[in-house]
Amino acid sequence: TTDLNAAVIKSELVLVCVGTPSSPDGSLDFSQIERSCVEIGTALKNKKAYTSVVIRSTVLPGVVQEIAMPTLEAYSGKKIGKDFGFALNPEFLREGTAVYDFYHPPKTVIGEVDKKTGDLLEALYQSLPAPLIRIGIAEASMIKYADNAFHAIKVAFANEIGRLCKKFDIDSRIVMNVFVQDTKLNLSPVYLRPGFAFGGSCLPKDIRAITRHARHADVKLPLIEAALESNSEHIQFATDIVKKDSSKRVGILGISFKEGTDDLRESPVVELAQRLLDEGYKLSIFDKNVSTARKNGSNNDYLKKNVPDLEKMLTDSVEDVLNESDVVIIGNRNKEHEVVLGELRNGHRIVDLSGLENANQENLSEVKYEGICW
Repeated sequence: TTDLNAAVIKSELVLVCVGTPSSPDGSLDFSQIERSCVEIGTALKNKKAYTSVVIRSTVLPGVVQEIAMPTLEAYSGKKIGKDFGFALNPEFLREGTAVYDFYHPPKTVIGEVDKKTGDLLEALYQSLPAPLIRIGIAEASMIKYADNAFHAIKVAFANEIGRLCKKFDIDSRIVMNVFVQDTKLNLSPVYLRPGFAFGGSCLPKDIRAITRHARHADVKLPLIEAALESNSEHIQFATDIVKKDSSKRVGILGISFKEGTDDLRESPVVELAQRLLDEGYKLSIFDKNVSTARKNGSNNDYLKKNVPDLEKMLTDSVEDVLNESDVVIIGNRNKEHEVVLGELRNGHRIVDLSGLENANQENLSEVKYEGICW
């Protein structure tokens, strides 16, 4: 039908699949979304039956909350979740294979406001062979952009490796064919969990080495070179989170570059600590693995040579850190650090860089908690 009003009146579920074209400056035009919501809202005004409106179009975070939802409520005179339902259901379709992709999706994402609309969409997609994930509106709006940004980065990464290989007469097809066979690290959830910056004895060193090698060969690798700049920006991002608190007494639990090791080489937590020291912060630090290695002599030379100030700030227990700080940074996911969850003493503010496993709402009821990316 070409009668939108009649279509809405007769439908239990209304899917909005209009375009969001790009402007020359990179911004998106959401006028079609807004116009559709005006017409759908107007049709809903005199409809008594509960109807669910679902946005399928790709929209930036905040657009449905700032444009679609208010417009629907304004023109219908009704409230979402009470009088009609609303959800965001991003599509994952490629040009040229859209029909196949619809029936064979990588996943089905439902960002729901009300459970009734979520249930309706789940029933609609129940026959499709894919994971079905029900989450909030805000997170659902970011999924498509995370996907496409990663796809673009993968293409650019493969092409940069290709350019470098060609320069040295290496067949990049063979290199990448081997690369993609690693499903434990390369093509897996590993390294794709938001958290703190990378560090250690391998990643920073090897990125510097391969980009220097490329520059000497006159091969430009802007994406790979940007990794170190992005990493440094992430450390500054964490520094700025800590600095939001007025207190200069900061404790750090876990200073090695990851849990289960005493390795301080290029640890981003060490870099964070150094930046705080430079700005006059008083630090107390505990890391079980580093403390043990210190007593045994290993890592001693590195501490004294590279971070002599930090070496003096190492304490013997989590308890010492709590007694000497107002802000506590969780630097890595060692199990003993979880004692700070639910810790009300001194009104500690917890800044979690690692994503402690038990950092859930129940355990955070007595602390001021903030995750670096959540």
